[in-house]
Amino acid sequence: QVELQESGGGLVRPGGSLRLPCAASRFALDYYAIGWFRQAPGKEREGLSCITGREIIYYADTVKGRFTISRNNRKNTVYLQMDIVEPQDTAVYYCATYVGCPQAGGTMGPPQYWGQGTQVTVSS
Repeated sequence: QVELQESGGGLVRPGGSLRLPCAASRFALDYYAIGWFRQAPGKEREGLSCITGREIIYYADTVKGRFTISRNNRKNTVYLQMDIVEPQDTAVYYCATYVGCPQAGGTMGPPQYWGQGTQVTVSS
């Protein structure tokens, strides 16, 4: 059974940074496409970034240039580095497995398995 655990959320000021780890258990991350999506109250799920086992990376336009996805296969962990955060980034952030990652300009498909999420609040 796939298990994913997000952490690292919290309160951050606009313009600040956060790093969200996503630790996997019961399976090896390096064989999967892993991505991040977020859900804010009253809004639809938004796919943000995705990385394949071959390090092909996708970013949604809303986070391109501000967020960075990376993976450490030895630690079985994927990270989302969030920089220059904005109040609009406030949401619960989830990591998930995906069938694949889209090409630039595309949109992420539905997640397959995801964790419990971690709350990120951007406020002064």
